[in-house]
Amino acid sequence: MSEQINDQEILDVPDAEENSTVERCLTFESGDLILYISTKHVIEIINNHSITPLPLVAPYIKGIINLRGQILPVVDLKLRMGQGGDCSSNSTCIIVLDINSVSLGILVDSVRQVVDINLKNVRPIPLKRQQKLLDGMVIMEDGSVFMSIDCQALSSTDD
Repeated sequence: MSEQINDQEILDVPDAEENSTVERCLTFESGDLILYISTKHVIEIINNHSITPLPLVAPYIKGIINLRGQILPVVDLKLRMGQGGDCSSNSTCIIVLDINSVSLGILVDSVRQVVDINLKNVRPIPLKRQQKLLDGMVIMEDGSVFMSIDCQALSSTDD
C-alpha cells in the first residue's frame, strides 16, 4: 500500500515555519517609549489597585500589592529605566507578569494592544550598554518603533 502525499500538506510546511517566528505581544507605553512583552509572560492587567509602599527598597520599587492573597512587588518601569517622573494618570495600570515562576507587577503609563510581532524583524538596539532593560526593537509598518523588554533583566534584583 503506497502513501499518498497531499500537495497542500507540502505547501503548508513553510507557513508553519513562518508562524513559529511570530509571537503575540502586549504593547504598552512608559514615558516616551512604546514597549512590548510576550503575552506568555502576561497574567493580567489591573487598574486602580492600591500599592503599599515599602521602606528601604530601591526607588523604582513602588511597593507591593495584594492580588487575591498573593503579595507581588510592583516596579515603576519609568523609574527602573532611569526616566524619572510620576507615573500616575487615569490610564496608568499594573501589568502582572510571570517570568520564570517569578511574579511581579510593572507600573506603566497605558496599555495599547496585542500585536503579532515577527521575531525575524527584531533588531538589536544600537546603544545596548546604555539600556540594560531593553533587548531589541522592531520597526512597525506605520514607522513606529516598539522596544522589547528584557524579561530576565526586569526580574533580576541587580541594578
